[in-house]
Amino acid sequence: MILKRLLGSTTSLLAALSLLAVPSLVLAKKDGPEISKTKFDTELQDIFYFDDSNIILGHDPDLGNAWRSDDAGATWSLIKDAEGEALAVYPHPWNNQRAYILGTDRDHWVTTNQGKSWSRWNSGHQFAMIANGRPFSFHARDPKKVIWNGQDCSPGFLGGCSTLSYYTDDDFAHANTLTKGVPGGCVWAVQTPMFGEAFAEEIDNRVYCIRSGPKSIFGSDYRLTGSDDFFKSGEGVEPAINTGRAVSGILSVAAVKNYMVVAAKGENTDELALFVTDDTITWHRAEFGQHRITEEAYTILESTNYSMQVDVLGSRSINPMGYLFSSNSNGTYFTRIIDYTNRNIWGNVDFEKVADIQGIYLVNTVKNWEDVKGALNGEKQVVTQITFDDGRTFQDLTIDGDRLHLHSVTEARIGGRIFSSPAPGIVMGVGNTGKQLKSWEEGDLYVSDDAGITWRRALKGPHLYEFGNSGAILVAIESGDSTSVIQYSLDHGRTWHKADLDKKIRASFITTVPDSTTLSFVVGGAHGSGFDEEFYLIKVDFAGLHERTCGKGDFEEKWPARVDEKGNPSCIMGHKQFYRRRKAEADCVIDDDFKDPEITFEPCECTKADFECDFNFERSEDRQECKPVEVLPVPEGVCKNPGDTFLGSSGWRKIPGNACKGGIDMAKEVERPCADTIGKPATGKVSSEKTLFNAAGFSQWFYLERESTSHGNDETIIMLTTEQDIYLTKDHGKTWAPILQDESIVAIMPNPKFHDAVYFLTDSSKVFYTVDRGERFDSFKVPKPPSNNKLPVLKFHPDYKDWLLWSGLENTQDRTNIYYSTDRGDNWKTLVRGARKCDYIHRADKDQLIFCERYQKEDPETDVLELLSSDNFFAKEELIYNNILDFATMNEFIIVAQKTEDGRDLHVDASVDGQTFAAANFPRNFAVKHQQAYTVMDSSTHAVFLHVTVNPSQGQEYGTIIKSNSNGTNYVKVMDNVNRDTPGYVDFEKMPGLEGVAMINVVANVEGVNDGNKKNLKSMISHNDGSDWSLLPPPKKDADGRDYKCVKEDQKATADCSLHVHSYTERRDKSATFGSPTSVGIMMAVGNVGSQLDRKDGETTDTFITSDAGITWKSVRKGSFMWEYGDQGSIIVIVAEERATRSVFYSLDEGDSWEEYVFSPDVDMEISYITTVPSDNSRNFLLWGREVGSGNKPGVMTVNLDFSELEERHRQCVLDEEDPANSDDYYLWEPRHPFQNENCLFGHVAQYHRKKKDAQCYNGVRLEEGPHVIVRNCTCSRQDYECDYNYQRLGDGTCELVPGYEPPDHKQVCENKGARVWWEPTGYRKIPLSTCEGGQELDKIVEQPCPGFEDEFAKKHGLSGIAIFFILIVSLAGAGGIGYWVWDQYNKRGGLSGMGFGQIHLGESLSNVAGGPSRSSGESPLVTIPVAIIAAVVAVAKTLPLLATSLFRSAKGYMPVGGGSRGTSTGPYRSRDAFANRRQDYSDPAFVEDDELLGDDDEEV
Repeated sequence: MILKRLLGSTTSLLAALSLLAVPSLVLAKKDGPEISKTKFDTELQDIFYFDDSNIILGHDPDLGNAWRSDDAGATWSLIKDAEGEALAVYPHPWNNQRAYILGTDRDHWVTTNQGKSWSRWNSGHQFAMIANGRPFSFHARDPKKVIWNGQDCSPGFLGGCSTLSYYTDDDFAHANTLTKGVPGGCVWAVQTPMFGEAFAEEIDNRVYCIRSGPKSIFGSDYRLTGSDDFFKSGEGVEPAINTGRAVSGILSVAAVKNYMVVAAKGENTDELALFVTDDTITWHRAEFGQHRITEEAYTILESTNYSMQVDVLGSRSINPMGYLFSSNSNGTYFTRIIDYTNRNIWGNVDFEKVADIQGIYLVNTVKNWEDVKGALNGEKQVVTQITFDDGRTFQDLTIDGDRLHLHSVTEARIGGRIFSSPAPGIVMGVGNTGKQLKSWEEGDLYVSDDAGITWRRALKGPHLYEFGNSGAILVAIESGDSTSVIQYSLDHGRTWHKADLDKKIRASFITTVPDSTTLSFVVGGAHGSGFDEEFYLIKVDFAGLHERTCGKGDFEEKWPARVDEKGNPSCIMGHKQFYRRRKAEADCVIDDDFKDPEITFEPCECTKADFECDFNFERSEDRQECKPVEVLPVPEGVCKNPGDTFLGSSGWRKIPGNACKGGIDMAKEVERPCADTIGKPATGKVSSEKTLFNAAGFSQWFYLERESTSHGNDETIIMLTTEQDIYLTKDHGKTWAPILQDESIVAIMPNPKFHDAVYFLTDSSKVFYTVDRGERFDSFKVPKPPSNNKLPVLKFHPDYKDWLLWSGLENTQDRTNIYYSTDRGDNWKTLVRGARKCDYIHRADKDQLIFCERYQKEDPETDVLELLSSDNFFAKEELIYNNILDFATMNEFIIVAQKTEDGRDLHVDASVDGQTFAAANFPRNFAVKHQQAYTVMDSSTHAVFLHVTVNPSQGQEYGTIIKSNSNGTNYVKVMDNVNRDTPGYVDFEKMPGLEGVAMINVVANVEGVNDGNKKNLKSMISHNDGSDWSLLPPPKKDADGRDYKCVKEDQKATADCSLHVHSYTERRDKSATFGSPTSVGIMMAVGNVGSQLDRKDGETTDTFITSDAGITWKSVRKGSFMWEYGDQGSIIVIVAEERATRSVFYSLDEGDSWEEYVFSPDVDMEISYITTVPSDNSRNFLLWGREVGSGNKPGVMTVNLDFSELEERHRQCVLDEEDPANSDDYYLWEPRHPFQNENCLFGHVAQYHRKKKDAQCYNGVRLEEGPHVIVRNCTCSRQDYECDYNYQRLGDGTCELVPGYEPPDHKQVCENKGARVWWEPTGYRKIPLSTCEGGQELDKIVEQPCPGFEDEFAKKHGLSGIAIFFILIVSLAGAGGIGYWVWDQYNKRGGLSGMGFGQIHLGESLSNVAGGPSRSSGESPLVTIPVAIIAAVVAVAKTLPLLATSLFRSAKGYMPVGGGSRGTSTGPYRSRDAFANRRQDYSDPAFVEDDELLGDDDEEV
């Protein structure tokens, strides 16, 4: 390569100096080529021809210049328009007149006449590499149409850069805004000339964009939207690409011949789903059998117009091999055609088709795959094979009886195609004979002129090569060493001649026109070395080589492109293929520059090979039949009697585009019995399956949740018994199989971000794992035994599945070292010594950011912890604090806790970027006292809910809930006297899947409790995120139809009569929440109707349900029952709690009616838990318990309950995304506030998909969580506001300033970028979730100018005489996903002005008190972030998942809900969020003394 030199002169001078000599002509021998060479100081790259021309462009990346030659490389001229500014040069892929120069900034250039002239255009923004690694998307049929993808990286923009797209239909004479907020960019539907030719006009302007979802900016929520009017009429339409429904998690859109392929990935998996269409209307998921397609583990290869070829990684990525698949004609069903293809770590595959000949391609495979598959760095033995029948069979390359092997794509030294060109049947390659492929340097050049059937050695040693004059001339030059000789052959490589280049060069490439039809070539290479190195482009022209032009007798008029084993022309796609090509011995040249070789076809008789499976059919396992994949449609008017038949599809169809004629007709319709139209009949019954385990109990179990992109339909659970036996089920507990039987498994550790990956810890240094849901198991060894500090020993990176952290114990001392691996445990390196813990910190711009707690001097005896950070695996570290108690992460926030000087309180700092920390600012009237406690409960609605313990006495705990504003800095009181238990759990629960609905239990007799009396609890509910609370409305009648005595009016609560329910503090299963995120609006609870909450085992206890988010309730069963939701709420199952039973009850209509099912007819069982998949999307449930009473078997049992055979749940529901209001199976449900009109909740009317109660079908595909659509925003009302900081709510609902306190300083808003005005405090602030507009805006009464804007303010107000409302865009720099959502929502509704949020000044940090680094206010930026102060005891729920207890606390294994040395184990992980997030809904808290506030035993923050 050229040494990049820094020349101290202007770009113009550099450009002039780069051509140091006038191109010279060196006359060769009379019968040799003409040589022209041009010298450059730096290397030209990305050289390309305009098709069918002698015009070439090249790019000098060192100097930022573009060059042009109009005489096939003989002379070159600088393109001065872009002098010094050319970052890249791109040809238009479908037009030979256009090319584009990408500038270094915002100026770019386009040519429409092959570079004769250039037009500059300004993009206005930086480019974004989106479509195929380029900022452009080119329209394949109209070259004037181009989409430009750019990015706005304005200073202060939240989250870094925002992607936006423009389009032009006049070659950038004008650029029109297409859309904004499209992180995946936009592309044309017509990306290839072949796509959609049958309906070209309909899709001519169709554009697809990958835009952020409605709920977040994260990739798991990316959506594909399409538009035919450039989004002028809205945000476009989401195509229903998966069984009639839209898909989230879109990664990319690609064009392959006449296919469009969309890749999508679920949130907690690396498995991809590929969706394919050939018309943008009908989409299918590509099926690969039992093979998983994972991110960065598949390669779409060169395909045909009737089939796609995809290679899928089938081994470790460090030593990759693959499986090659080929699809049917619509790209939906893929068949594995060859195993163990050779790949490299960049995803390149040794696969290439022979140009322009259907059915022939070469592939390299790994012969010793068994050795390589399990090895880390096993040396591959690569061999080459070829197919002549489109992959049905493969055979070896041979030469004189020896096997021949060729270097292919993974070691490409040739640009473009490796083996062939449009020159008919001529194939070349570098390789060797023998048992396997050797190194490139040991190879020779080989050639075939019959499309790979026979081979000969052409030249000794490795060469670069090229084809010219439609194969009449072959050219080669030595690779590696310097040479001044180029060799050529005029007889298909049989004999070779030499020509002198007059300059020794180390050749880097040789090229010619794309169709290989001309007599000229360009060779590039370097001469000299070091500072004397020069780069040459040499034109080699054979135009005068022969005096004679080829005539009729010099051609093979009908050369067969493919032949069978007998040498006869063979058939592919129903035809034989022939070329007219020059005879090898003809002494002439073809005088047809830029004219492609002539091809003729002859039809063949139809055979079975010309047919594929019809739509809705798939191949049988033996590939001999096509079987239906679903129930066949019934023609109208037939099948009236059971024995009738009908004329239907044979299951086969002729492959579209196949040209065969006559022969067999496998697509002819056949008589089918009407029984074929009836699927497997539903039994109409629930079924159950008991499994007995010889164990005292269940220690752990985990569901491996399937994501939207997961293939197959397994429902996998991994379970560990108390006897350390481990089992796996793929069918939700119907059958269990022991796994890892001879290993001593002590704990299961699922990867919380990749649900297909699970790790199994042993009592040795060996760790087992699976990354494919238990299909295969592998292992690695850790460098040291697990640490004994009672913290998790294995940590996972949030984005990279193979990045691990291991906490290991030094053998000679009680010291923990942290090790890291980036290849899933294959190799380990030391990260930090003498540490307590380390963890990955999720930041989009720093994927290696790690925080560690390390003991001073690496000595645990010091008991002083330092907080360190590094973004390069501690090659360089930074000391953040030198004396901390603990740190934790909460969404995008990092919280660091320290004690105050007196040791009675905590000092907390926080950061959003891992670099800048700020002190938390909490209300002064909520100072934390010693022995008090806080519980951080929720921040899912963009406000932190914090429970402050007021009475910490054991058995009498209660406290106050306070709630933050949108940035988490100022807190207001939500409700007093909220119940808490001794471990720290609080009777507070948000309704999952629905905004702002929360339920609490309050202590009604506070004074009595303070005197030592028993607590009397009442239940309350809020529908506006805690701003207003009311008692739960009671039903008039119980489950038996009897009146509740105190209820005067149905659903009317009074002070002495309301519904009260048992909540978190009394649950054995903390994950058994009232509701489910996929069963929106439905909640179940156990409680009673009366003046207060009674005992759970009392006679007044009933089980209740609501289907309207708590506005109305009804009693469904007498007594206490556990519940679980299935099929997203269309099936609800309840079972008796803590008492003997033989049956469950189920409802198919949201609790209106119930049926009993007996699962244990002969013996009673006591059920401890009922579970289903975390998404509540299954029709299967699992009971965990044991038999009791007479006839019981010792041990524990699981009982699978299967509801899939119910007739009412046998048909899949149909959802029309474009017209959901008129669906037979679904309706749009609108939640509402019980005291507001027009269904306004949080300032808007939202609609959710819900299945109709009477629809006899099952949901199947998971409905989108969250609202389907926001119908409209409402005008603001009192319900959209809550009391501001330092204000308290009075009995009449008004807000009053707390005596002795000052109103918040709203003027602080002026410190934010763009702020010009602020609003005086009124006592009210808008609820963070509210999107209301106008109306009663209680927070905006008196407007004031910000400093420096007084004159502007006075001028505007003086002219208008009224207040002018400014829209303030507040940038929360670096706040990440949640922050962006808040910014977006607040921007829509008028900014953050007057919201009463505070600023955290780093100069005011108390870090000096705790021994941290000093920071002055003058050198620190302002940070506004949600944080939570944490005192002596803190229980953490949902938003603050801290490290759980030790995995190695006992020989019996790890109990994930254990409370450490002071806690008690209550059971393993269970369903819903706990399963999905691999944690409890609360971390188990424990009281600790002074020096144990955050962590010597249990890590609780």
